[in-house]
Parts: sequence; C-alpha cells; structure tokens
Amino acid sequence: MSGKASSSNSVVQAQKLIHQLRIEAGMERLKISLTAVDLVQYCQEHKRSDPLLTGINSSLNPFKDKKSCVLL
Repeated sequence: MSGKASSSNSVVQAQKLIHQLRIEAGMERLKISLTAVDLVQYCQEHKRSDPLLTGINSSLNPFKDKKSCVLL
C-alpha cells in the first residue's frame, strides 16, 4: 500500500517539475551582454549611497552595541 502511495507521490512531483520547466522554457531571455552593461551602469550610478562601499555612520547604525563590554 505504501509503495503505491510513494510512486503516485513521485509522479505528482515529476508532473510539477515538468510544468515548471515548461514555464521556464517559455520565458523570454535577455542577452547577457545587455544585462551586464545595465548592471554595471546601475552600480556606477548608486555607488555613493551603497553602505557596503561607503560604510555606515556609527550614530545611524541600529546594530551597534549601546554599551561597551567590561570584563572584570
């Protein structure tokens, strides 16, 4: 009985996978060179406001420890 249930489960999983692959195959693809140029341009335009490049002002950092750790 459980063998029949597990085989029907794998059939359902395979059908879901096929459905997903058909959806992905039907999607319009963009040329990588075009999207890479757009990505570089976006990064150049927003680099001044990127906290990974400029850092975070310590007074605005919500994750900064409020108190220092003191060991006795």
